[in-house]
Amino acid sequence: MSFDPLPLYQTVGIALCATIVSVTLGTPLAWVLARKEFWGKHLLDALVMQPMVIPPTVLGYYLLVLLGRASPVGRFLENLGIQLVFTWRGAVIAAAVAALPLYVKPARAAIEGVDRALEDAARLLGRGDWSVFRTITLPLAWRGLVAGAVMAFARAMGDFGTTLMVMGNMPGRLQTVSIAIYDSWQAGDLARANMLVAIVTIFSVVVLWGVSRWGGRL
Repeated sequence: MSFDPLPLYQTVGIALCATIVSVTLGTPLAWVLARKEFWGKHLLDALVMQPMVIPPTVLGYYLLVLLGRASPVGRFLENLGIQLVFTWRGAVIAAAVAALPLYVKPARAAIEGVDRALEDAARLLGRGDWSVFRTITLPLAWRGLVAGAVMAFARAMGDFGTTLMVMGNMPGRLQTVSIAIYDSWQAGDLARANMLVAIVTIFSVVVLWGVSRWGGRL
């Protein structure tokens, strides 16, 4: 058995980038859902949670339609020299979208757990929303945000269907662990498949154990 570590390296890199995207987009989303009341709030919540309930291939298809050359977004990006479909950048977007609800859900709960009276007192002293979030909400909710980021990273590490649809499968060039496991099984290389499965399983157990330990302190 020859073990190629490239899928592991690429998976970790894609998952890290996807987690950064999820946290960057998910934190303001979580704050809006936790602190604001507006028409369409429940619809926005449902859209954010969609990746948890629809099949990954359907999510990947939506992203292909949105980012492909036939769409206005795809053509605009292509004119800028940016290609997303069948690249690692596309894999990052796919993994980030799939992982987003796993960040937003605990982040929203953590923000909702912050006493509004503390935030209102700061506003009475002349603080704006950003200042209140930075100096009060974030220091009190950071454990939940970190737990959500860890869950998002784990989800991005294990994504298969969405990433496969957007990134494709290019063994030796661009391939995640989940896709490499499927390829190894298809090729009858069970030793390699078992090794990758063991690595992913151990990693998942460690992540869930860590989140469980942190969850008890929130």
